[in-house]
Amino acid sequence: MASAGGAEPERPHPKPFLIGVSGGTASGKSTVCEKIMELLGQNEVERRQRKVLILSQDSFYKVLTAEQQGKALKGQYNFDHPGSPSGSEPSSRSPFPLADAFDNDLMRATLKNIVEGKTVEVPTYDFVTHSRMPDTTVVYPADVVLFEGILVFYNQDIRDMFHLRLFVDTDSDVRLSRRVLRDMKRGRDLEQILTQYTTFVKPAFEEFCLPTKKYADVIIPRGVDNMVAINLIVQHIQDILNGDICKWQRGAVNGHGRTYKRPFSEQAESSSVLAAGKRSHLESSSRPH
Repeated sequence: MASAGGAEPERPHPKPFLIGVSGGTASGKSTVCEKIMELLGQNEVERRQRKVLILSQDSFYKVLTAEQQGKALKGQYNFDHPGSPSGSEPSSRSPFPLADAFDNDLMRATLKNIVEGKTVEVPTYDFVTHSRMPDTTVVYPADVVLFEGILVFYNQDIRDMFHLRLFVDTDSDVRLSRRVLRDMKRGRDLEQILTQYTTFVKPAFEEFCLPTKKYADVIIPRGVDNMVAINLIVQHIQDILNGDICKWQRGAVNGHGRTYKRPFSEQAESSSVLAAGKRSHLESSSRPH
C-alpha cells in the first residue's frame, strides 16, 4: 500500500543471515567473498538493492596517535593484535602487550544493528595515513552479510553473532609471498615488509588467528581455487535467498542467536578437499590483510 504522500514504502527486511569469514593475512578472504558475490550475480546489482553484501573488519581499525602513525610508517606497529579480549584469554606467554588495533565496541554495535536489519554507517579507513576518513559508507539492509577479517572469531560476543563461520586456510608460504608482492607494489621496502611479518604478523597469526580456526563451521583449503567448497556455500546462500532455509530465524540457541548447526558444514568440509588447481592471485592491494 502506498503512503499518504504517494511514495512506495520500503519493503520490510528480514534479519540477515550473518556469515563470518576468517583466515590469516593474504589467505584470500576477500577474494572468496568476491567470488561468492560474483557467482550469485550480486556484483551487477545496484548497491542499495543488493541482497548479499561484504563488510570488512579492516574498516574498524582505530585511529592512530601521531606516535603510532610514525611507527606504522616504519612497519613497527602491530595491526594484527585483537585488542582487549572479550570472552577470550590470550596465553600468558604472549609476546604482545594488550593493544587496541580494532575499535571492537564500534564493530560490535555495528554488527548488532546489521543483525537487527537496520541501515548503518561503516567507517572508511585510510591505510596510507592510518586514519579514519571523515566520510562513511552507508550499508543498507540485506538478506545475507559476509563479514571478513583476520580476527572476526576472536571475541566471543562477536563470534556468536555469526550464523555460519568460514575459515580460509592457505599455506603460510603462499600468504607470505602474496603479502610481499602486494606491499612492494605499494612502494614499501622489502626488508621492512619481512621485518614486520616476522615481528608482528606471523607471531600474531599463531597466537590469535589460528586458534580461532576451531570455531569454523566450514574450512576452505586453498581459498578461491577451492571451487567445490565455494559452490556449496553459494548454493546454501541461494537456498536462503529463495526462502528454502528459514529455521535459523526462529530464535536463539542459549541466547547466542545460532540455530544453524553442523549438517551443511560437515558436507562442505568433507567435499572441499576434493578441489584441485593453482593457487589464487593477490588480494586487493588497498588492504593490509
